[in-house]
Amino acid sequence: GLNNGMFAQELGGKVTIDPKTFNAGSDVITAIFAGELDASYIGQSPAVNGYVQSDGNDVRIVSGAASGGAALVVKSEITEPAQLSGKRIASPQLGNTQDIALRNWLKQNGVPAEENGGDVSVIPTANADALTAFKNGDLDGAWAPEPWATRLVQEGGGHILVDEKTLWPNGQFATTVLIVRTEFLNDHPDVVQKLVGANVKTVQWIKKHGEEAKALVNQQIEEITSKALPKAVIDTAFPNVELTYDPIQSSVETAAKQAYDLGLLRENPDLADLFSLDILNAVLAKQELAPVSR
Repeated sequence: GLNNGMFAQELGGKVTIDPKTFNAGSDVITAIFAGELDASYIGQSPAVNGYVQSDGNDVRIVSGAASGGAALVVKSEITEPAQLSGKRIASPQLGNTQDIALRNWLKQNGVPAEENGGDVSVIPTANADALTAFKNGDLDGAWAPEPWATRLVQEGGGHILVDEKTLWPNGQFATTVLIVRTEFLNDHPDVVQKLVGANVKTVQWIKKHGEEAKALVNQQIEEITSKALPKAVIDTAFPNVELTYDPIQSSVETAAKQAYDLGLLRENPDLADLFSLDILNAVLAKQELAPVSR
């Protein structure tokens, strides 16, 4: 959307877009709390964390962005959950979206993490470092988002033990959502509506222009990291992520309950006010698209 000018076109000349790149969702939330950031694409788990940390005051989810695109990749000799006993498995960050999914799945399959009474070592590790450690034999697997899951397979010689979408109804769960600072939403609902409109149009455009979108995404990756993804990686990883403006509220609520049960949230959160979807549904109605609901 930034690359093809869709956001600039939708927001108009009176709104300045100042894109920022963050290494982790927790950094985004810190910037939101400080008033240094008005809106961001973010994993659903740090969005929930920000909401809980601010006692429900500072963060609102106004749209979805992506579903799917996460998997548990392990060494080739590991073919069933029981074989993970005593193993070392990475997640991107303690309490993040993939970390919760990993810990919950381990618990459900009788091989819980050490923190939950088992003997699986869950090691929060940046995705790039996890790939290196997996290739070096220092990790037995990783629950990773795309394109890292694909890279763990293609470059690390692993295989997918669990595709996370197989664990959710209709294969859909929120991976990335669009949040705004609550004060910004209250003060500038017109700007938020344009932002949400740009997001919806971008999702629709990507669905209709898959190959061009894939090339633009890789171009952005190259600009940010100085290195584009190999064609084999982007060709495999890109279709694994479903772009959607639906924040899939039920999946966010389920993941939050899982985080609480795992001891990663201090309270069982009431997320009733986290979602502010009236603007999204107004945008969808204007484009003659079906509304989203819980």
